[in-house]
Amino acid sequence: MQLFYNPDINQDTPEFIFPTEESKHIVKVLRKKEGDILHLTNGKGYLFEAEILRADLRKCAVKIIKETYHKKNSPALHLVVAPTKMNDRYEWFLEKATEIGVTEITPIICDNSERKVLKLDRMEKVLQAAMKQSLQFHKPILNEPISAKTFIEQNNPTHQEEQQFFIAHCEETEKIDLKERLIPSHNALILIGPEGDFSTSEIEIALRLGYKPVSLGENRLRTETAAIFACATMKLIN
Repeated sequence: MQLFYNPDINQDTPEFIFPTEESKHIVKVLRKKEGDILHLTNGKGYLFEAEILRADLRKCAVKIIKETYHKKNSPALHLVVAPTKMNDRYEWFLEKATEIGVTEITPIICDNSERKVLKLDRMEKVLQAAMKQSLQFHKPILNEPISAKTFIEQNNPTHQEEQQFFIAHCEETEKIDLKERLIPSHNALILIGPEGDFSTSEIEIALRLGYKPVSLGENRLRTETAAIFACATMKLIN
């Protein structure tokens, strides 16, 4: 199934016209014609079946003939991950985490972060492409970058009791393996630091506010690898 994405389609959309680039792809590359069926999602759980009314290279028009709602993955996973020094590594993380089934992503700027500026529009395109490729109908929420300390102060067990809060760091202190900490069927939020790890003060704030320190194994992992490992572990536990 070839899946298309447009956030503006909803249950009340009777007809839809694709942008020029997608129209050209549908008609010229996929060789679709009037009467053929296309599949679209708005990234909010809906799968729409649409019949082509006009196979135009510039304005391919379709009529929505069926809609199906798919529930979100449960439990939810919120990955809070510092940007990597190289953009392509963070984009790789976004792509793979989306394929696995992450629910929400927040980039955090840490004391030891080398990269502090992100291109959210490019990151959104990576999420959209990964969602379509993996045939999912919920696009992960991508939040604006925020400082690690501010995020931790605003998001912790004192504010959300029904969610598990974890911080994965590299300091030689007592930690329990993530797979042993995770409670099946419970939402989870996991902090992953930059290449230089979280600063001592960031770790202290997180622990003071109720975050549980976790280990991701004996090997020291890159930021993007650690995030994917955490995502996959959550999936396996549930």
